Amino acid sequence: MPKQPVQVATVILAGGQGSRLQPLTSHHSKPAVSYGGRYRLIDIPISNSINSNFRQIFVIAQYLSDELQHHLSQTYQFDQFNPGCIDMLTPQEDGQGVKQWFLGTADAVRKSLPTILKSTADYFLILSGDQLYNINFQEMVAFAQKAVADLTIVAIPVRETEAKRMGLLKIEPSGKVREFVEKPSQEEVLRHFALDRGFYEEQKLPEVDLPSYLGSMGIYVFRRDALVALLQQDQRADFGFHLIDTAVRNWKTYAYVYHGYWEDIGTISSYYEANLILTHAHKGLDTYDERNPIYTQPTFLPGPKIHSTKISHSIICEGSIIEAAEISHSVIGLRSHIREGTIIRDTVMMGNHLYMPPLHEGRPLAVDFWIGRNCIIEKAIIDEHVQIGNNVQLINAQKLSTYDGEGVFIREGIIIVTAGAKIPDGFIL
Repeated sequence: MPKQPVQVATVILAGGQGSRLQPLTSHHSKPAVSYGGRYRLIDIPISNSINSNFRQIFVIAQYLSDELQHHLSQTYQFDQFNPGCIDMLTPQEDGQGVKQWFLGTADAVRKSLPTILKSTADYFLILSGDQLYNINFQEMVAFAQKAVADLTIVAIPVRETEAKRMGLLKIEPSGKVREFVEKPSQEEVLRHFALDRGFYEEQKLPEVDLPSYLGSMGIYVFRRDALVALLQQDQRADFGFHLIDTAVRNWKTYAYVYHGYWEDIGTISSYYEANLILTHAHKGLDTYDERNPIYTQPTFLPGPKIHSTKISHSIICEGSIIEAAEISHSVIGLRSHIREGTIIRDTVMMGNHLYMPPLHEGRPLAVDFWIGRNCIIEKAIIDEHVQIGNNVQLINAQKLSTYDGEGVFIREGIIIVTAGAKIPDGFIL
């Protein structure tokens, strides 16, 4: 009989509070944050999984999960001709009525095992809900099978600035992981994990600036029995800080070296830059590959309506009404309305779910959403359902690194207008 193909289920960790992405995550869970004007961050791991033909997907959520649940239910619908499923798992009460909150990434998977193990999968692909990449996961699973690995960690060469916020690997030429450390800060530890030129020759990779390191991308391929055993053996809460080191010491752990675009949305600046890089040709996430599309909620909106506007290096999404004087190096999201005389530069506008809120909207919102006349907005992130009055200047004239106002903030020098904010006429920051 022919050998049966290996079965893989995907587990996406989408429950983090995203504190480093505040104040955006005061209104959204991080995986539900808008990206590229029309997607949600969660769409990227789900799309890559579906494109790899791994269509049994578990999404583990906890913080502000309602918006995420709505997006998943409205976007991903399978049928008997295109079988698959997306199950959203959230904390549940135990037999004593106590809510079993997730304490970390490993704890979330451990507490979700009763549902996850109903899958017949031979391997579990564990992903983060807030990373950007175009990856064929089939290649990673094939690598794991060939190596007969209990755990395969997907890794990427990084420079020192990224290395200090990642887990670092030391590997043999075969890919077997010898050592692992999470987010090192000591110089002697960094020196120990630094890559040499021989690594790039072995991997047939172009060399990056030295010193460089092999960083874990937080993407794991677990053999089914190994995942269960590891979660039982090490009862601590987090994969990166706890269980991966245990796996390296006690289990067959290999690294799959990836060499393509990857971005972890960990901070306001990384989110901002990952959006604006889309305005450059052939950079950032590839959203134009028709063979491997990034799926999201269908909108059935008309093309953008653009009046006498000077536009350069920008993305203007469907349903937008653009009367502005100038838009440059910006992403303008769905249903955005920008009025006459306004100048938008180096800005990410998330757009809107709708043109005006329904009468029964729970929290008070503006009657409709737009950016007013004769405004200047530079180096900003404008969240959903915002109304900005006429003659407003959001330019960070004082070059502040941090600022807290009513619906308006500055983080890392980037102005942020949070969801539902209403900025009055003539406001200057």
